[in-house]
Amino acid sequence: MSAEMAEAIRQLVQEKGIDEDLVFRMIEETLKAAYKRKFGMNDNAVVTFNDAHTDVSIYSRKTIVDGVYNPVIEIELEEALELDPECEIGDELLIEVDPKEFDRLSVQSAKQTAHQSIRDIQKDSLHSEYKDKVGEIIIGYYQRERNGNIYVDLGKVEGILPKKLQSPRETYRQNDRIKALITEVKKTPSGLQIVLSRTDPDFVRRIMELEVPEIYDKTVEIHKIVRESGYRTKVAVFSHRDDVDPVGACVGLKGVRIQAVIRELEGEKIDVLKYDEDPRAFISNALSPAEVSDVVILDEAKRSALAIVAEPQFSLAIGKQGLNVRLANRLADWNIDVKTIEQFEEMDITADSRRAANDLFSDSEDIEEISAICELPGITEDMVALLEQSNITRIEQLLSMSDEQIIALEGMTDERYQSLSRMLKESLDVVDEVTVTADPADTVEESEISTQAEEVVAEKEEYECPECGAPITIDMTTCPNCGIGLSFEYEDEE
Repeated sequence: MSAEMAEAIRQLVQEKGIDEDLVFRMIEETLKAAYKRKFGMNDNAVVTFNDAHTDVSIYSRKTIVDGVYNPVIEIELEEALELDPECEIGDELLIEVDPKEFDRLSVQSAKQTAHQSIRDIQKDSLHSEYKDKVGEIIIGYYQRERNGNIYVDLGKVEGILPKKLQSPRETYRQNDRIKALITEVKKTPSGLQIVLSRTDPDFVRRIMELEVPEIYDKTVEIHKIVRESGYRTKVAVFSHRDDVDPVGACVGLKGVRIQAVIRELEGEKIDVLKYDEDPRAFISNALSPAEVSDVVILDEAKRSALAIVAEPQFSLAIGKQGLNVRLANRLADWNIDVKTIEQFEEMDITADSRRAANDLFSDSEDIEEISAICELPGITEDMVALLEQSNITRIEQLLSMSDEQIIALEGMTDERYQSLSRMLKESLDVVDEVTVTADPADTVEESEISTQAEEVVAEKEEYECPECGAPITIDMTTCPNCGIGLSFEYEDEE
């Protein structure tokens, strides 16, 4: 029996991948289940293994009494003395139970307990193994399909690729190799369930980590990924080193790296673009592959912006059924409206998108409205070129920047900053000095206004008769009530 038990334990450990301690616990629970089926209870059952863990025994713990009422847990003193001459009433003895005493039903109950224990142990072991793999890529093989859901053979366990997490571009056949992302690991009554996905943006992230060494070693980092699975994906990347081009590293020589990612996604289009902290530059990049002429911030608090493109680039910026601009909105986290140059010029110049620059001169009809920095009075070509290096071409961009941001621009010195500030201040002072005057023909002399006001007040002012108290006005000479004569005198105010 010892050799048979040792072989059975070895097979369970190797074939089922079950820990040896769990196997011993399962054997203990199995014997106790048979004991309970035979004797009706197992609270007094004791299972022990030898030192080499090659043999097992089961005992019944019984209390020594003088008069047995329950033979399962009690034993007579005379019978106990035969087993242990030194025992007394109240002591406990372990009486070995011969497994051959178990009937067929007891053995069947033990087998069911053993099978259930093995399933539970396997489920717990697999759950512990796979729960730490959530967010990682795993490779399996197409096994079967049911109600649109694909069941994938992962080796030790079966995974499920739900229909909603499948790319609409992909189809599978029997034994096809499937690479997917583990999104969830959960226990079910039927076993462990591994939920897979090929539509999650993190699936693209993991694929790029495998294909681009710079992403794997964190030299290039992915800022954000947005995806319309099966159609287009946008990836914003940036580099921690100035000498490494993040977009070039992801694309690879002649596009080798990005083509490998596209093949894994079954031909889905991928736009790799550079992340920029400047929202204008990032919005312009997010609308790739379209070329954006300019970006105007409409409302920074509401994160609303306007992208201006040339007429040939308009349909490319919008994309098929608005897909490109919709993904750009999600990537930049801004509400982006795309207009052509002609449409932008036809917009109301008092709109918020242009007010920041044009309001400098909107109060005066005699001063020409300007919006470009190159049109700023007194600006030099060197200053215009310096600002253009930082993609600053409009006055409204300067007005929205703090002093620290302007000073931090590349090539900006204190002298240039003071000169630029002076030009902006002079432009603002021109607006403050412009006042709106009325037509001289429509003006009224101050003395005339004062006289007219006094006459109106005099016509409406009422007094009381000093004799009878009846109401009188300043133009009366007698009281209409009592007939007394009236006279009004004015006293000069000192």
